[in-house]
Amino acid sequence: MKKVLIITYYWPPAGGPGVQRWLQFSKHLPEFGFQPIVYKPENPSYPISDNSLDASPEVKVIEKSIFEPYAFAELFSKSDSKTISSGIIKSKKKQSWKERLMLYIRGNVFIPDARVLWVKPSVSFLKDYIQNNEIETIITTGPPHSLHLIGMGLKEIHPELHWIADFRDPWTTIGYHSALKLTEKSKQKHLALENDVLNSADQLVVTSFQTKAEFEQKTKTPIDVITNGYEEISVDAELSENFTISHIGSLLNDRNPKVLWEVLSELIEENLVFKDFFELKFIGKISESVLESAYEAGLKKFVSVVGYLNHKDAVESQRSSQMLLLIEIDKPETRGIIPGKLFEYLSSKRPILAIGPEGWDVGKIISETSSGDCFTYDEKTRLKSYIDKSFNAFLSGKLKANTRNIEAYSRKNLTKKLIQLIK
Repeated sequence: MKKVLIITYYWPPAGGPGVQRWLQFSKHLPEFGFQPIVYKPENPSYPISDNSLDASPEVKVIEKSIFEPYAFAELFSKSDSKTISSGIIKSKKKQSWKERLMLYIRGNVFIPDARVLWVKPSVSFLKDYIQNNEIETIITTGPPHSLHLIGMGLKEIHPELHWIADFRDPWTTIGYHSALKLTEKSKQKHLALENDVLNSADQLVVTSFQTKAEFEQKTKTPIDVITNGYEEISVDAELSENFTISHIGSLLNDRNPKVLWEVLSELIEENLVFKDFFELKFIGKISESVLESAYEAGLKKFVSVVGYLNHKDAVESQRSSQMLLLIEIDKPETRGIIPGKLFEYLSSKRPILAIGPEGWDVGKIISETSSGDCFTYDEKTRLKSYIDKSFNAFLSGKLKANTRNIEAYSRKNLTKKLIQLIK
């Protein structure tokens, strides 16, 4: 089998969405005649752990120790460090001086991110490993985007290498970038590094159509869209007896759909039956400001905050929910964010209620798969009508999604697309 070196930060026991993409690709690569070799940090500081995740026994894992600034920062403020490293950043008014300082250091000292100190040791370690093991293709996946700097360093040493840079999220337009208190000099350094990577790689892979369009303005390097996907998992789950609307995953500060809280509050006031059956579930990390906003709208009695669940339990919760909630920041630059959870939502075949920016790529996928509906933040009337109609379908036992045409998003079929780029 030909060997493929995958350079990733997130790997079991890491939890959350960052680990799923290459954990699943690596399981299917051997089916197509490729031996995945995963290079990961030996002593990472993951904000979330999930011991239920297992890698394929056919995957060879190699490690190198990493200096983790976040581990050091935990001595300073453990809760703030974990929150920032998971991407949840409080609003400016609610940030303590410790948080402001940590954000400034994160944004201006560690460029492009806190794992940049792993770059030089990794290049030094891998340059000989690549030659000694006859590796022809390397794949770097970010964020953290500093891992692309490892790929760039290896490409300089071994120009014959085929380097694929995989962007699970954009770089300089990622949602939290504006919260990092970047100086003008730091902004320019980010842009310069992004430019270097985009123009040094042999192939770029992105997870959304908008990100492809963005990068096409910055480089002539070939770009292909390989979205995230779903893995077939056998889970027995009984539908909730309540009219449960569940959000699975992290909810950042700016992912705060006040229009939804208003609609739900009005339906509770106007319909006593809705009030008796309604439940709003948050499964995963949730920003305090989002939770407070829902409470202020009068939803506290109807909210269940479950916290983080391992992957299998999260899938069970998806399939037992009456409806699944998907939220994105209401900004033009987030139109290209297609969360990995969307595809697991699709596989659950429960109706999806998505709220995000106008022109959001998610809306296109939901429409093509007939899996629910997508709303902008100013479509209050249409949103209220959709939830009311869904509730009436729930009462009559007919609430379901007519989900179709999702096979293209299975991990196995997506791996077939990846193979074409590796070849």
